Amino acid sequence: MSDVPPNVDPPTPDEIRELAEQHHMSLSDDEVADFTAIIDGMLDGYERIDQLSAPTPEVKYHTRDPGYKPDTAEDPLNAFVRKCEVQGAVDGPLDGYEVGLKDSVSLAGVEMTLGSKLFEGYVPSTDATIVTRLLDAGATITGKLNMEDMALSGSGELSATGPVLNPRDTDYIAGGSSSGSAAAVATGDVDVAIGGDQGGSIRIPASWSGIVGHKPTHSLVPYTGVAGLGQSFDHVGPMCSTVEDCALLLDVISGADGLDPRQGAVPTQHYSEALGVEPVDVTVGVLAEGFGHEQSEPGVDETVRSALDAFEAAGAEVTEVSVPMHLDGLPIWNAIGLEEITAMVNAECVGHYGKGFYDTQFADAFGRARRAQADDYLTTMKLTLIAGQYLSDEYRGHYYAKGQNLARKLTAAYDEALEDVDVLAMPTTPQTAHEVDHDLSRVEVIDRALNMLANTAPFDNTGHPAISVPAGEADGLPVGLMFVSDTFDDATALASAHAFEQHVDVSI
Repeated sequence: MSDVPPNVDPPTPDEIRELAEQHHMSLSDDEVADFTAIIDGMLDGYERIDQLSAPTPEVKYHTRDPGYKPDTAEDPLNAFVRKCEVQGAVDGPLDGYEVGLKDSVSLAGVEMTLGSKLFEGYVPSTDATIVTRLLDAGATITGKLNMEDMALSGSGELSATGPVLNPRDTDYIAGGSSSGSAAAVATGDVDVAIGGDQGGSIRIPASWSGIVGHKPTHSLVPYTGVAGLGQSFDHVGPMCSTVEDCALLLDVISGADGLDPRQGAVPTQHYSEALGVEPVDVTVGVLAEGFGHEQSEPGVDETVRSALDAFEAAGAEVTEVSVPMHLDGLPIWNAIGLEEITAMVNAECVGHYGKGFYDTQFADAFGRARRAQADDYLTTMKLTLIAGQYLSDEYRGHYYAKGQNLARKLTAAYDEALEDVDVLAMPTTPQTAHEVDHDLSRVEVIDRALNMLANTAPFDNTGHPAISVPAGEADGLPVGLMFVSDTFDDATALASAHAFEQHVDVSI
């Protein structure tokens, strides 16, 4: 046998037969014998790969307190995975800001769990690109914030450590999957936070918890060092108490890093400088199909329409627009999401084929965890992997491919509507926060995890920037209004939301 590294053992003849069968091949005995010998020789080069040192992102700030898990008295909403302290530059635009990170964002030397049992004790050795940018801007990172288990829920009750409670009413949950980010900002435990968004996971908890959450244009903010679900719809962005802080954070974290395969040419804007427009300078297209969903609560639709009436009274031009294909946005998301998430898990959560940085430490940890602890997957992850693998195998990727093609058509439909208005507007979610309930069936848990995506998920597939801003209350709970603008024109979404925030009293 050739001298290969002990972790790259050649496959046995039986394993070669099994691998061939996975690709629908039936090998002869001669083929098995030949391939056994050839593969044995091919693996010689892998010894050299193990000897070579690959480049990794530089960790610039080395003084780190890895922190601790706060108890219930200190963290009554269950917003934190760890409280820590990592100080950045001595000055900068974020000097004096305490920043929390969703616990899918790598912070070297501090535990990262993804809200899951599978990753307890995992400590990354590199910083996400956005972490370096935040620290360069003078921020102090003070917490890793709770999230739905592996980000596959929008409710806020499915972290491995239990529900994240709503900061406005603890009989309700905060919304997910960036649940701790919303709760910590709303209570002031951090000044600003970073969230992630694949189907609405920045905007849902922002809406339900009464804060501002901005999903940037897809690829505007580098995803390097953040655990992803699907490269075509992974987003990371700011969650804050004001639109102004969202714009400030986006100024800091946006732009290409040369390491994220999601990014190509990434035009940036001066987001903070774009603020300050008056309502009279904003034209709003109220999306008819954003209201009256099966899951819509009348109070939510009424609150959003009343808020838009007040914006119009303040001087904004408000008109009704229609994009019938918006109602197909969630089925399109499902067609893409189920198979792409499955493929990402099969690729150890780092993906394949794009150029950029691949976190081998995380891939190794993820690969070991899923092989040893897959029974600990969240119910929604189990369902996604089963359905996604079935669709991929049985229908040969047809529905994923068609979903991506339809996403381009949906993008064009929104773009056409945006030719006549600055922003589209609609309720962020069809309903307010779910009430805490510890006696749910498996079917009820899954429904509550996914039943709020109708308006948020379509824009993850099209990549348009979308911001949720508080619009008032329904039955005493926060309601979010979402503004959507052209891709790579995040400044218009932020400026419109800021004009609304400054001139409409929502009193939550």
